[in-house]
Amino acid sequence: MNAVRKACAILAGILLISTLLLGCGKEPEQKEEAKEPGRIRIGMSFDSFVVERWQRDRDVFVSTASDLGADVNVQNANGDAAEQVNQIRRFIEQGVDVIVVVPIDPTPLKDVVAEAKDAGIPLISYDRLISDTPTDLYISFDNVRVGELMGKAMSKALHKGDKVLMICGPETDGNVSLVRDGFVFEMKRSGISILDTTYIADWNAALVEPYLNEHMDLVKQADGIMCGNDNLAGEVTRILSEQRLTGKIRVVGQDAELEACQRIVEGTQLMTVYKPVELLAKRAAEIAVKMAKGEGAEDFLMLINGHYAVPYLYLDPLAVTAENIDATVIDSGFHRREDIYLERPHL
Repeated sequence: MNAVRKACAILAGILLISTLLLGCGKEPEQKEEAKEPGRIRIGMSFDSFVVERWQRDRDVFVSTASDLGADVNVQNANGDAAEQVNQIRRFIEQGVDVIVVVPIDPTPLKDVVAEAKDAGIPLISYDRLISDTPTDLYISFDNVRVGELMGKAMSKALHKGDKVLMICGPETDGNVSLVRDGFVFEMKRSGISILDTTYIADWNAALVEPYLNEHMDLVKQADGIMCGNDNLAGEVTRILSEQRLTGKIRVVGQDAELEACQRIVEGTQLMTVYKPVELLAKRAAEIAVKMAKGEGAEDFLMLINGHYAVPYLYLDPLAVTAENIDATVIDSGFHRREDIYLERPHL
């Protein structure tokens, strides 16, 4: 009887091990079924999420794409251009249907964009232009217009003969030169001179203070400071406050970040530029899904990005001031009134 029990125990053990091994062998198949292989796959590489607006772009893009039957693999390059190249290359190796890129620096991307082209994977340059590459679409806002709106607000607040400083974003960001050109055009048209122009690497607001401290003589001559975005403008207004120059020097920025809108109603920032990123992200997601399905391209404008003519879709930005903040960022739902005005319900 003991021998029979022992034999049964051994047999049961063998069956248990076999069951476990078969279960392990089936696990990848179960995971593959969970991935819904019929769904479109989009790879999306962001510069970083340091700037508040990119989180909005990401959320709207992913939500819209999901509603249209696509899964989005979002990657954050954290400002590392080499890592962004690696991310795009992994998307190619994974055989995604479309790649969307918010480029850090367009120069290192040339080869990997060509690799995507060779692999037959459409690649969208999102918000920032990837120059000298055969991208399938560049979708952004009219960035020259962004600079013009900043310049118009500044010239309206200042007078002919006044002076401004320009604290721009990094030169590696293709949009920076477009915004700069639009702003400079308005300054020249209004007879306002530019004391100095600097470029902040990686949009790193921590670099603003050393520049201003080193050029405090120019700061005290300035009647206005143009900032490449609201994050930089926040650091500028902080330093101006420490120097007791708040309100004496007009500050403009872009992106309509919540803190910037709060500064506008407080009177420490003159204006910002609102770019309806929800609309941009939604349109980009819709187009990406169409590309993945192989549907015919829309009738886009064409833009020369160096040696190539690429399809180009741009949206119009809006100036935001204390006078129209309700009609722009609040009525659109971009920010809530109570968040902007804080404890100022009477305003």
